[in-house]
Amino acid sequence: MRRFLIIIEKANGNYSAYSPDLPGCIATGKTKNQAAKNMHKAIELHIKGLKEDHEPIPKSYASAEYIAVL
Repeated sequence: MRRFLIIIEKANGNYSAYSPDLPGCIATGKTKNQAAKNMHKAIELHIKGLKEDHEPIPKSYASAEYIAVL
């Protein structure tokens, strides 16, 4: 099992999601939850396509953290 960081951003009237480790793999949704679910499906399809094309599956290097700014 692999884990990939996803970034979810509020857009104009919806949410968009992407993974820094999977260029071109994106999803949207009306809610943050829907965008996350759609991104999960998009990652599964992306990985399946890479496997079918005999391409390597990228390793996950991205990480995230919140910092406090005064």
